[in-house]
Amino acid sequence: MNPPKTDARRRHDPQVRGFASDNYAGAHPEVLAALALANGGHQIAYGEDDYTGHLQQVIRGHFGAGAEAFPVFNGTGANVVALQALTDRWGAVICAESAHIHVDEGGAPERMGGLKLLTVATPDGKLTPELIDRQAYGWDDEHRAMPQVVSITQNTELGTVYTPDEVRAICEHAHAHGMKVHLDGARIANAAASLDVPMRAFTNAVGVDVLSFGGTKNGALFGEAVVVLNRDAVSHMKHLRKLSMQLASKMRFVSVQLEALLAKDLWLRNARHANEMAQRLAEGVRAVHGVEILYPVQANAVFARLPHDVSERLQKRYRFYFWDEAAGDVRWMCAFDTTEDDVDGFVAALKEEMAA
Repeated sequence: MNPPKTDARRRHDPQVRGFASDNYAGAHPEVLAALALANGGHQIAYGEDDYTGHLQQVIRGHFGAGAEAFPVFNGTGANVVALQALTDRWGAVICAESAHIHVDEGGAPERMGGLKLLTVATPDGKLTPELIDRQAYGWDDEHRAMPQVVSITQNTELGTVYTPDEVRAICEHAHAHGMKVHLDGARIANAAASLDVPMRAFTNAVGVDVLSFGGTKNGALFGEAVVVLNRDAVSHMKHLRKLSMQLASKMRFVSVQLEALLAKDLWLRNARHANEMAQRLAEGVRAVHGVEILYPVQANAVFARLPHDVSERLQKRYRFYFWDEAAGDVRWMCAFDTTEDDVDGFVAALKEEMAA
């Protein structure tokens, strides 16, 4: 039987690489293979399929026997659904000023989730009990949105990583005030690889109630999950996921990707490699006079400051984003498919543009 004809053809050069985002990378071949295995035949829709059922076992292997995964389409959806499940209509969420839910989700937590974000400036993207207390007050004040959740990001938007003890301190402090803890884990694999500990060491083991598990940046084609660690902390997850337009009809194709990442060690291999490439990049950049690395390089991100005109010229050779254009700050991200040659080529280009 001849294969069906198609007009599809490759429309990009697969040799072109950049440092703009780990979302620029394609899907890992092992994930694509898993998608092919899940295809064919009929499976029950909306999460009653065999792949989503097995994913629960895989998730519990990482996050404990009480964990439950709710696959969704994307990271913003995971965060919005998770935060809705943790808050009342009058509730508020304390987060870092640099948090993705505040800066990069188009107001979705507030507009779609119907909650208030209470932000705190942080020097390195990380909250502390003391910083949380800048917004943790006024629970009986009807004129103020009620702080009900502390949301942290692991690793943070500035590439820094919370230690398990730091997360534990936040959880204990939040719980003592009657608040719950959400962890945005868009790059949770990179954090675990950096710390060289299991993901449970800084999640369920230290008191996190709910997390958003990221798959896309770690090699998935699409799909993330809300992982409930404390079932007493949430309500109506299934209904909220549907109401938030995050219920996939053919959920097996989300679940099998997460299974491919998590069932063995693909998630860790991918994260370790991305982190190693960031370290290689940072080492090369430190040798370039006039370029300043802004934050500790603890995961797969390098933040730097250099002359604005140099960045603009360099962007014509490699894609990357300004972080604070007025200050000349940029962000360089490494992915699971970043190679040593990619990094070395970029550092060489940086040296050339700085010299020019």
